[in-house]
Amino acid sequence: MCGRYTLLADEVEILQEFGIEQPIADYQPSYNIAPGQNVLAIIHDGKEKRAGYMRWGLVPSWAKDEKIGYKMINARSETAHEKASFKRLMARKRCLIVADSFYEWKQDENGKQPKRIQLRDRGLFAFAGLWDKWEHNDQKLFTCTILTKAANPFMQDIHHRMPIILPKDKEDAWVEAGGQSPEEVYHFLQGLKTEDLQAYNVASHVNVAKNNDAACIAPLA
Repeated sequence: MCGRYTLLADEVEILQEFGIEQPIADYQPSYNIAPGQNVLAIIHDGKEKRAGYMRWGLVPSWAKDEKIGYKMINARSETAHEKASFKRLMARKRCLIVADSFYEWKQDENGKQPKRIQLRDRGLFAFAGLWDKWEHNDQKLFTCTILTKAANPFMQDIHHRMPIILPKDKEDAWVEAGGQSPEEVYHFLQGLKTEDLQAYNVASHVNVAKNNDAACIAPLA
């Protein structure tokens, strides 16, 4: 799964890395991005890529209650093309969720040890995400979820699931939703290769979502 991550890059670096023309309104880096918070996502509007904020935790357009989002921070890539909550989005509402590391907790004899996990060969990257718009009375929400898969050999020692990190050359293909079927998108995801990862232990300071400072990423001695 993916339940916490970071985005520490400055705005200019993000715009350049993802080929975004317009500035990001109210951009703020974060050491500890948690479910329920607004997260930076990139969509394609049919003409160009645009970056903006969505709430992390998918609320499908047909949902009766927005609280469902707290149960839908992740979507299993193996079955998303079959599930009512995600099937339509797989074909038409895909997004890039911008990050530069994520946290996972490894169970050991002393409890759960938080780890910060990064790509070995590049800083900024994008999780494969799905998004939707929910409207009720005068309320309008744009929300998203992160797609996950079975852990690769590196991650298996830490957790049995991991977020899908898109290879750089597959980002545009992911976000430019066209006439693909959910099944075609499923096969696209299953064919992705995972880049090399690296990890180090961090303090339990990161366990508390309101903690958002450099202590979250400081390596344990």
